[in-house]
Amino acid sequence: MPHSTDAADRYEQSGLILDFAGVLTDNPHAVHSAWCVSEGLAPEAWRSTLNDHPQGRRLYTALEVGEIGQVEWNEGTAALLGAHVDPVNLMGRAWAGVPAARRMAALVRAARAAGHRVALLSNSFGLDPFNPYEHVGIWDLFDVHVVSEQVGIAKPDPAIYRLTLERIGLPAERCVFVDDHAVNLPPAAELGITTVHATGEDAAVAELEVLLKVSAALAS
Repeated sequence: MPHSTDAADRYEQSGLILDFAGVLTDNPHAVHSAWCVSEGLAPEAWRSTLNDHPQGRRLYTALEVGEIGQVEWNEGTAALLGAHVDPVNLMGRAWAGVPAARRMAALVRAARAAGHRVALLSNSFGLDPFNPYEHVGIWDLFDVHVVSEQVGIAKPDPAIYRLTLERIGLPAERCVFVDDHAVNLPPAAELGITTVHATGEDAAVAELEVLLKVSAALAS
């Protein structure tokens, strides 16, 4: 008995799972460095406070999984950055100048238009008062949203990848996951998901065009 068109389309359907910062946005490092200088801080103050300072790391980890909100994080992190740093909308002020990765957004539109399922899988940096996904304008591109703050799990915990597969409704072997942090890729690969390390927008888009058999130019 011949397959119906719907069944054939379903068989060919793939899942595209994308990280947010550094994949759907430009690399934020230059913007963060410039913002630090504008605030009278050392250029690397943002990165070092969030990644290397023990209390800064604890605060950010708590924010990622929703143990604290962005307002509390703003207050705690501003104090670590310096007594003169205004905590009001700290996250929003630091991130406001980071632009969207437009070719990657075009790739997502092309993948969705071709019938693939697309999911956002993001470690959160808070949603209120600054919502980074709305600010960049990418939220509505996706069929599925898995944001660590909302589910209480963060990458690279394998549970968040399993949850994403459950929500996207496709087996791991038919999904591709893109992240700019190499540490987040092995748990996905161990589940059978194809992984792409996004070290640059153009290279990542080119690899996805081949994997998904779509062209970002179609949605430009």
